[in-house]
Amino acid sequence: MTEATSLRFDRLAVRDIDLEVIRRGEGPAVVFLHGFYTLDPDSPFIERLSRGASVLAPSHPGFGGSTRPDDFETIYDLVHLYRALLDGLPDEKVTLVGASFGGWLAAELAASCPHRLARLVLVDALGIKLGDRETADVLDIFNSHPDTVRRLSWHDPQRAAPDFDALPDEALTRHARNWEALSLYGWEPYMYNPRLKRWLGRIALPTLVAWGASDGVVKPSYGRAYASLIPGARFDLVEAAGHHPELERPEVLADRILEFVAR
Repeated sequence: MTEATSLRFDRLAVRDIDLEVIRRGEGPAVVFLHGFYTLDPDSPFIERLSRGASVLAPSHPGFGGSTRPDDFETIYDLVHLYRALLDGLPDEKVTLVGASFGGWLAAELAASCPHRLARLVLVDALGIKLGDRETADVLDIFNSHPDTVRRLSWHDPQRAAPDFDALPDEALTRHARNWEALSLYGWEPYMYNPRLKRWLGRIALPTLVAWGASDGVVKPSYGRAYASLIPGARFDLVEAAGHHPELERPEVLADRILEFVAR
């Protein structure tokens, strides 16, 4: 990320927290909650999605350039922050899109405050436990070898994975901050809420569950099971994509979301 690009982020205050946000496009309101990686205002996914929607994409507290109070450290904190954000929007209802870690947040929000949502899109979402205690549903990205994480995260790591050796210092600092915040929110229990699975059946919204066909962080079988727990949810594979379709197949994913919104 270049310094010139970073200046294009907007700011949004929610309660006492100053969030870095992307605002772009016109049309039906879409709120996008990012995963392991924050997005750039010029990212192909945001650009394509904003052709048919008014997109608001915040960076979670502690990620990117968003502040995080010292006592703000749980999924509970994030869910209540985003409930406040949704309540403060001028739109009566929005389409909520969440990817990976952001998909977990989106599922929590849809189960707890569906009155502000028109539709829900989950992309390679985390957040639930399917197997027993000894079964790892989600790859441990903090304790696995970086080469393993890289290989399992992308359909084509050579083309899509970030080259950290080539990134400028600002981008490396941003990535380190993102990783630190992710470990804070998702360390224990690892990347899931033991109570969420029970309440997914409360989601009475048109729901699209999109999944990278090559995802090795959370496999498509996990995604199918996730979709089966949400009444009427549609499951859709994104070919030639791993855990981050918004980065690896941005135009394909954005077009599918816009088609879903148009319905």
